[in-house]
Amino acid sequence: MALNNGGPSPWGNPRPGGPWGTPPPNPPGGGGRGQGPDLDDLIRQAQDAVRKVIPSGGSGGRGLAILALIVVALWAASGFYRVQPDEEGVVLRFGAFDRTAAPGLNYHIPWPVETVETPRVTTENLVFIGFRSGDAAPVRGPAARDVLEESLMLTGDENIIDIDFVVRWRIRDAGDFLFNTRNPEVTIKSAAESMMREVIGRTPIQPALTEARGQIEDQVRAGTQAIMDQYRAGIAITQVQLQKVDPPGAVIEAFRDVQRAAADRERQRNEAEAYRNDIIPRARGEAERMVQEAQGYRDSQEARARGEAARFTSVLSAYSTAPDVTRRRLYLETMEEILRRNPKVVVDDRLQGLVPLLNLGDTARPAPRAQAPAAAAATQTGPRLGAGR
Repeated sequence: MALNNGGPSPWGNPRPGGPWGTPPPNPPGGGGRGQGPDLDDLIRQAQDAVRKVIPSGGSGGRGLAILALIVVALWAASGFYRVQPDEEGVVLRFGAFDRTAAPGLNYHIPWPVETVETPRVTTENLVFIGFRSGDAAPVRGPAARDVLEESLMLTGDENIIDIDFVVRWRIRDAGDFLFNTRNPEVTIKSAAESMMREVIGRTPIQPALTEARGQIEDQVRAGTQAIMDQYRAGIAITQVQLQKVDPPGAVIEAFRDVQRAAADRERQRNEAEAYRNDIIPRARGEAERMVQEAQGYRDSQEARARGEAARFTSVLSAYSTAPDVTRRRLYLETMEEILRRNPKVVVDDRLQGLVPLLNLGDTARPAPRAQAPAAAAATQTGPRLGAGR
């Protein structure tokens, strides 16, 4: 069945070997340079290989049976497969989900009855929204490209804000992931962007730029996860990270001026609060000290007045019992008190001529202040006089 083997050429050339003349003889063990492999030789080689596998002494039916057994064994051995530690095996029977397989060596009915898919269930995947990163880094790099149709959003107080964020997700249920979602990344991106627009639409711009970032991330993650659960996508949203939250580039300088003014206002407010927290407790302490001193003076005056009244009452009682003795005693004690506080001079009338001077007191020393009125001495002596009588 060789092509044009020894016959006339298709161009009508009667010379053997074609239009180029007679070909050189074939070298031993191989074909010539200008002639391709002989198809008859290939068929004979295939037949020789089959005869070597099938014993020559047996009948043709037995040989075919042995060949069939070999083919069946090879087909059955093709059902072994390995699931890596970060993967989960999903066995499909005639294209429909049948079961899952744990990591390790497993077996399924070979094709076309069963096939297996091994998605990576522990790998954390990233979806970039609002920008496109040049590498797989989870943060927004300097070479990132902005996608304004995704990042520009309207806040709750009708301002425009530019937000770039990253959604981290992994496969939670391999069966649902393979059969309930056609393009999981597009689904996650659409759901996360929709939730971000909803949350930002309820948030004023100032909290979104400052202290509400963590709250926004939590709300977007929870809302996106609820959408994925509703779709039964078999996806777990692990984290939402805000990369950039800024006003639009055309007005960013004006917003920064406003932020600086707000920071100055907050600083001055904090300084005023600190001064108030310092001066008010001090004034309250001073007022409390004055109140305590006044109460102490009041209590001391009341106690002294009660003591004076009690002494006067005791003197009156003694006077009522012995008026003469009490009157004389009060006179003597009063004179003693007067003489004790004043300088004294004694003159003897019996001496004539030179008047002797006897200074009994220290005139240079100031007179001591009376500690109690004369009635106090009478109060102390009155009961004794009355009792002695």
